[in-house]
Amino acid sequence: MLIAPSFAPTDSRPRQAWPIGLLGVPFDNVTKAEAVARIEAMIASRRPHHVVTANVDFLVQAQRDVELRRILLEADLVLCDGTPLLWASRWLGNPLPERAAGSDVVPLLIRAAAESGHRIFLLGAGANVAAEAAESLEKQHPALTIAGHYSPPFRDLLEMDFPEIVRRVSTARPDVLLVSFGCPKQEKWIAMHYRLLGVPVVIGVGATLDFIAGRAKRAPAFMQRTGMECVYRLAQEPRRLARRYAGDLIRFVPSIALQLWNLRVPHRGTPAVEAVTLVRSPDLREIRLAGDFGAAALNRERSFFDEALQSSEDCLLDLSQVRFLDSTGVAVLAQWRKRLQARGKRLRLLNPSAEVRRTLKLMRLTEHFLIVTQSAEGSSRVESLQSSQPVVPPYPGGHTLAWQGEVTAANAEAVWGLTLRHLAAVGPPPRQTFIIDLSRLRFIDSAGAEVMRRLRAWARDLKKEMRFLGSQPDVRNVLRLAKLGELLETPRP
Repeated sequence: MLIAPSFAPTDSRPRQAWPIGLLGVPFDNVTKAEAVARIEAMIASRRPHHVVTANVDFLVQAQRDVELRRILLEADLVLCDGTPLLWASRWLGNPLPERAAGSDVVPLLIRAAAESGHRIFLLGAGANVAAEAAESLEKQHPALTIAGHYSPPFRDLLEMDFPEIVRRVSTARPDVLLVSFGCPKQEKWIAMHYRLLGVPVVIGVGATLDFIAGRAKRAPAFMQRTGMECVYRLAQEPRRLARRYAGDLIRFVPSIALQLWNLRVPHRGTPAVEAVTLVRSPDLREIRLAGDFGAAALNRERSFFDEALQSSEDCLLDLSQVRFLDSTGVAVLAQWRKRLQARGKRLRLLNPSAEVRRTLKLMRLTEHFLIVTQSAEGSSRVESLQSSQPVVPPYPGGHTLAWQGEVTAANAEAVWGLTLRHLAAVGPPPRQTFIIDLSRLRFIDSAGAEVMRRLRAWARDLKKEMRFLGSQPDVRNVLRLAKLGELLETPRP
C-alpha cells in the first residue's frame, strides 16, 4: 500500500482547462478550434461519441427533464452554445474561453472533414432541408464527401420509424452524423441510437442545417457577440420562440443567481485544499481531501488531479473534511464519475460533508453519485450494482415480474427479450393481466419507455392487459414527457 501526497501525470498530453458546472451540467472548457480538434480525435478512435451543443434552453429543460439531464451529464463533449452561459462562467470564477455554438463549430468541422476525407451524414430538419444543406455544402466544399442525407417525416420521438433511419445511416457509414430534430428530441434520439449505429461522432445541431440550407439567417456578428442573437431570431419567428424565450428567462436567471450566491467563492475565506492524501491498493485508490475543493485547489494540485482523472481503478473519494465545493469542483466530480464509468469502474463519495451534500442537492446531482458511509459498504454496494439483473422472474407459482436498477438504451433489447421469456415461462396470467413491478426501477430512458410501449402492444395482440405498477418519480417523469403516462394507469376492468 502506498501513501503519497501527489504524483506526476502518466503521459505528456497538454493540460486541458477544468470544466465548469452550470445548473448541474458540466461544460467542457474549450474554444471552437479545440472542440474541432477533440471531435477529430473522436473520429480517429472509431468509437461512438455523443457531442452536445447546449444553450440556456437545454439547461432550463434539464431542470424538469431527468432523462435530458442525464444525457447532458454523460455526453462525451458539452459545448457552450449561448452567450448568457459564457457570462455565467465568468461570474462563477472559471470563464469559458468563448461561445462554441453548433452553428459556428459545424462549419469548421465541415471544412476539416473536406480536408481529411471524413464522411458526413445530414439527418433531420424540415422537409427537404437536409438535401438543400447537402447541396449547399457540396458547392462550398467540392472535396467534401456527403455520405447521405434524410429528412424523416415529423413525428413524436417514439412514433418515428427507427429501423428506416438506422438502415439509411448504417448503409452510408458516415464518420460524423449531424442530427437536427430540436432539443430534447435530438438528444434523446442520439442517446437511444449512437452506440448501435457505431458512428464515431454524433452531434445534435438544432437549426444549423436550416442556416446551411439558407432557410434561416443568423444574426449579425455583433449581435452574436453581445448576446442579442435571441432578439434577431425572435423577430424571425415570434410565434414559435416568444413563449420559449420568456419561460427560459424566468427560470434561468433565478437559478443561475442561486448558484452564484452559493458557489461563487468560499464563504469563510478558507484556503484551497489543505491536504490531499492517496491510499492505493491493487484495485482501488482512496483519495482524502480536506479544505475547499474548487478551481484553486485543482490548480494547486494540478499534477495529482490530472493523473487521477486518467486512472482506471475504482476510486473512493473521502469528502468528509471538504468545507466548500465550487462550480468547477462539481464539474470535475461529474467528469471523474463519467470517465470511470466509461472504463467500467466506479467513483464513490465517502462520507461527504454537509456542505458537499448541500451543493450536490442544489445542482440536482445527488442521485447521480454513489454515496457511501464506509469502505465496506461501498464495496458491497458496487458488487450488488454490478451483479443485479434488470429483470427479476416471478416467484414459483407467481405471475408478477419485476424490473430493477435501470432500463436504458444499453440494455433495453435484453430487457425486452428477458421479459418475454419469463412471461412465456409462467404461462397465461390470471384475469388476463400481465403485471410488471417497477418499484425497484431507479431510472428508465426513452429506449426503455419504447420497450414498455411494445410490451403493451404485444399484450393487446394476445387480447390481454399489461400493467406497470409501483413506479418511482424519475420513471414517471420520463414516461410523462414521452407521452406514455397512461402506461402507469390502472386499466379499467
